Amino acid sequence: MTNRAHEAYLTEKILSADPVELVRMLYAGLSETVESARVRLASRDIRGRSAAISKAVEILAELAGTLDPERAPELSRKLAALYDYMQRRLLEANFRQVDAPLAEVLGLVQTLADAWKGVTSAPATSAAAPSPAMADSKTTWPVWNSAASSHESSLHGWSF
Repeated sequence: MTNRAHEAYLTEKILSADPVELVRMLYAGLSETVESARVRLASRDIRGRSAAISKAVEILAELAGTLDPERAPELSRKLAALYDYMQRRLLEANFRQVDAPLAEVLGLVQTLADAWKGVTSAPATSAAAPSPAMADSKTTWPVWNSAASSHESSLHGWSF
């Protein structure tokens, strides 16, 4: 019974969240999942580690699918490349059964999540898309859409 109530609460929270809050929720879920993978790796729980890494890869795919290259082409390209890199590091951690790639991804996720803390929802007419480094200035940042977008899959170096 408690599990159903919790699921109903989460469903309502997701359905009522604005796009910025949804991105924050995805980053929080990604962070928790990568942390879980690290714990399961340390305890030699192969099945649990693999499941956690698979879930993290799915969350990154969801984040990549929300990018809107028409509104913010450069930022979308950079984030897509970063998400791709993070997915490859997660798969490497799973394949090699090592913690370093998981720790690296967790650090990247926490940096991105911190950048989103000061972002506010944008009015529907806004077309500006500043970098996440400007998030602490309470700038609006509408760089996502509801349809999946194609993204560049190779990482040639990036910076904000």
